[in-house]
Amino acid sequence: MSRVNFGAKPFVYPMPVLIVGTYDENGVPNAMNAAWGCITDANEISISMSEHKTTENFAKTGAFTVSFATEETVVPCDYVGVESASKVPDKFTKAGFHATKSEYVNAPLIDELPMALECKVKSFEDGILIGEIVNVNADESILTDGQIDPAKLKPITYDPVNHAYIGLGKKVGNAFQDGLALK
Repeated sequence: MSRVNFGAKPFVYPMPVLIVGTYDENGVPNAMNAAWGCITDANEISISMSEHKTTENFAKTGAFTVSFATEETVVPCDYVGVESASKVPDKFTKAGFHATKSEYVNAPLIDELPMALECKVKSFEDGILIGEIVNVNADESILTDGQIDPAKLKPITYDPVNHAYIGLGKKVGNAFQDGLALK
């Protein structure tokens, strides 16, 4: 095997495409695309982000949702990442998104995105948003036997090397089971 060095780069695979939803002080929904996020505890998500209209919003409401971009929603999900709500106040609507208020936090669920984490802000320091996940919400259309089915959700991943969105592939193994063959 011959390896090539790229230096210090944010190359992680897969990198989920997260859509952060918030309300402003007037209840107007907003969404932004955030690629640098991960689960950091059993009920916690951390997302790296700079100052945006979204950060202003969750500073006021103390809440946000995190939805997963899908193969069917690439265009609007990319749009909310390339456009600023500070410049285009109705970017949520322009993206073709519709909001339903979360039952658990003061933030919007995006009707077109079938899965969301409903979160309370734990902290936002040095550009790192940490949220407490208080509920996971999924549309029945992406369930199989009452569980979230990735094949139905069709989440996309961001390819930071080639600046592309990629759909996830097929199942290749069983977690917490296949490795037992080596015990």
